[in-house]
Amino acid sequence: MAKNWAIAVGINQYDYLQPLNYAKRDAELIQQFLRTEAGFEKIFFFSDDSPDIGGKSTRPTRANLRRVFLELFNQPFMGAGDNFWFFFSGHGMRHAERDYLMPLDGNPADIEETAIPINFVTERLRRCGADNVVLILDACRSLGTRAGEGIGRQTAEEARQQGVISIFSCSPQEYSYEIEALQQGAFTTALLEGLGVRGQCATVERLNQHLNFRVPEIVRQHKSARQTPYIIAEPVNKSHLILVPRYATLADIATLKIDAYQAEVNRNLDLAEQLWIRVLAAASGNDRDPIEAIKRIERLRWERPQQPLPQPISTAEQSTKGTSTVERNFLKTFRFETVTVDATGNITNRRNCEAKYFEEDLGNGVTLEMVQIPGGTFMMGSPEGDGYSNEKPQHEVKVPGFFMGKYPITQAQYQAVMGGNIFQKIIGNNNNPSRFKGEKRPVENVSWDDAVEFCKKLSDKTGREYRLPSEAEWEYACRANTKTPFYFGETITPELVNYNGEYPYGAAPKGKNRGETTNVGIFPANPFGLCDMCGNVYEWCQDVYNENYQDAPEDGSAWLTGKDNNIKLLRGGSWFINAWYCRSASRLRLTRESRDNYVGFRVVAVAVA
Repeated sequence: MAKNWAIAVGINQYDYLQPLNYAKRDAELIQQFLRTEAGFEKIFFFSDDSPDIGGKSTRPTRANLRRVFLELFNQPFMGAGDNFWFFFSGHGMRHAERDYLMPLDGNPADIEETAIPINFVTERLRRCGADNVVLILDACRSLGTRAGEGIGRQTAEEARQQGVISIFSCSPQEYSYEIEALQQGAFTTALLEGLGVRGQCATVERLNQHLNFRVPEIVRQHKSARQTPYIIAEPVNKSHLILVPRYATLADIATLKIDAYQAEVNRNLDLAEQLWIRVLAAASGNDRDPIEAIKRIERLRWERPQQPLPQPISTAEQSTKGTSTVERNFLKTFRFETVTVDATGNITNRRNCEAKYFEEDLGNGVTLEMVQIPGGTFMMGSPEGDGYSNEKPQHEVKVPGFFMGKYPITQAQYQAVMGGNIFQKIIGNNNNPSRFKGEKRPVENVSWDDAVEFCKKLSDKTGREYRLPSEAEWEYACRANTKTPFYFGETITPELVNYNGEYPYGAAPKGKNRGETTNVGIFPANPFGLCDMCGNVYEWCQDVYNENYQDAPEDGSAWLTGKDNNIKLLRGGSWFINAWYCRSASRLRLTRESRDNYVGFRVVAVAVA
């Protein structure tokens, strides 16, 4: 049976820093949740007045906390399938490019000698031997004692290197709010909701989605301010780990199984065993697959003890952040031609390219092609002197690798996933809302919520997580390393894009206006191998619409906060719009319930079997 241990620290009264109101209560509630709902059997609790344990003080002074880290984590005492969580609620500080937790006696005038470096904490936590270590920090509490950037950046990088799942209450330059009306911190309120029966966010991925929505909502309601939590979970399969097994869905377990199979086929037997043990725990022992897999792994170890494991992939070799060797080996390759045009629309260059992809079988001969998009950095938006104000300021964004639909979702794909009731089949509709009918045409007349529901059903059907792209992912994938207004170059023509050719861009001549959608894939792809990113139908993104990019995320994630969650983002232009609105940087906003015959969507995925 898996071990579940934790340390919870909550500090209200500081010797040298302003007191906090609810940090202690936050830690108490976390302790209570872990014990009663998450099944943790051992929790070390430190607060202003916590009782001694075995004659030793549990007041969260620097000496007491360091003693625990040095003594408890001196040698491994946990193993595969075990969990160790560390929760800290109190003050944190950044000093000399390092992140520190401030213990009860931490002195901001002497940080190096009185505070605790967070990288020391993560390094000691990793020594416990558990394959799942979770670090939860609500430590940006004091704007009055904090100059410039708060903790986060260094800790996030350490988390990536150590493989520690790290959950931060706010971004480095933000404040983590305590809410008097709730008698709690906003972050801990949302965290407990998400992990508990209200949210049932069993996986890291789902918890991240919940926190990104709920924390800003709570802060807006009570403070009219901004607080943006975030989670670091690398490698990518860490986001599939099940934090609270009692709330795991069949889709959660299926995704974890895929990761386990991948590790096993790749002969990473230690990782495979860890993941299968987690599948077994999530299924409460009622699944034969992990039992048989663990036996199979033991046989593989016995039969081929000398078989070498694959060598680690260098940064230069990684075309996609978090993509495993087995994923790359099972991907297929397709070849395509992309073109470049000059300012008048004349083709000046043709290039033969290739990209990796995988196919999802949706049944009845319908497939979904998902193209591998390599991670990278790009300048998002339009430079000064170009575009609209809502496309500014142009800013650098680092986007992790992902997979994106080669085409907008077609009507055949939509029907294969969404199905249809008996009445719909009798009248020949079969759950196809599109005005311009055609199996290979993009589905349109779909709302943002329709698109999200499609992603949910597709995830349930395949056992893999699908979602709408973030706006940053969409523009990054559309540009495909180009910097011109369009991925074809300085302009477009109706021979390359389905738009209203009567209204050209720049020096391009007028052309035809088709007045309807066209089959996907009939125009040249962009340099990543994606088709119809310009024109045909607008495509929904995850993001809430914001008037500009001030304070926009720079890590490729969706911007889920804004003035009105009812207003969502679309990208790409459409069959009836001017060429101007098909630019890579162009943005459109609509209410989430809008259904129009020029609006569709495409999907992204972060893992592949």
